[in-house]
Amino acid sequence: MPVSLYDVSIPVFIKTFGHFSKFLDKGRAFADEKGIPHSELLDARLFPDMAPLTSQIQRASDTAKFAAVRVARVEAVSMPDTEASFDELQARIAKTVDFLKQVPAHAVDAGENIEVTLKTPNASITYTGKDYLLSFALPNFYFHVTTAYGILRHKGVPLGKLDFFGRG
Repeated sequence: MPVSLYDVSIPVFIKTFGHFSKFLDKGRAFADEKGIPHSELLDARLFPDMAPLTSQIQRASDTAKFAAVRVARVEAVSMPDTEASFDELQARIAKTVDFLKQVPAHAVDAGENIEVTLKTPNASITYTGKDYLLSFALPNFYFHVTTAYGILRHKGVPLGKLDFFGRG
């Protein structure tokens, strides 16, 4: 039995956001326990030219949201990148999950062969819907989730591999 594009994308995003939310909670609890200002974690970066924790969460959200928009051809929900607190980031995750839960499976699956063109300042890349999800959207999503996890670990938050996978 073939695996559907929906099955390998939307439920994966939703499940991972659940784990993501929990490790953000652990980050907040760690900061509170250690007397660390929340901004020290929220503004943290792994390297000066990398985006901070807040942006990593925003990019993961955007990647999941736009994967659905581009492949399923559903209307996007507006999410300005203004989050500056743990509560606001949690609200963004919740809003993203709520949006993803409304995406029809049949619409994602029907987008397997549509043309998806990503435009950057320096290039334009065209994919099929399937290739876009599998070779861009999912890896990009996990890049930002992993980077956020790495930022929190770098700052001392007691997270383990099982937290990333949702069993910690």
